[in-house]
Amino acid sequence: MIIKLREMSRVQARAFDVIQRKKRINMFKAGGGWIFKHYFEDQQTFRDLAEYYDKSGYRFVLKTLGERNKALKILERRGFEVALVENARGYIVKLSRYSRYAFLLKNSVAHFETPEWRIFLMKDLAAVEEALRQGAMLLEVDVRF
Repeated sequence: MIIKLREMSRVQARAFDVIQRKKRINMFKAGGGWIFKHYFEDQQTFRDLAEYYDKSGYRFVLKTLGERNKALKILERRGFEVALVENARGYIVKLSRYSRYAFLLKNSVAHFETPEWRIFLMKDLAAVEEALRQGAMLLEVDVRF
């Protein structure tokens, strides 16, 4: 009886194929080039893209179409799904200039300030939802970063 149960558990474990979901990265058109933010657990992927890393902005900046295409190939070979976002509407949130904003920086790709607002381009829709829960407001106008 014990042997049969062990055999059944082995069969059940093989019955389901595990489908690995690709990690998604949004790459945004900004300032004549493309930008994205992602923490790579695989050090080799980071090394392959290191020449595009902007330490001051904690993001990757691709200035030419050739750089963008090279980065796309590297990311796709490493199992990432890259979405090219030309219109960032829906990814942009704002906070009053006098509000605390440190919680937004980790998941923002870019930001700037106006006399009244701090405006953030968030890296994905989950980051937008979290920002809204924390008190940010969705900005429904076109903004250039």
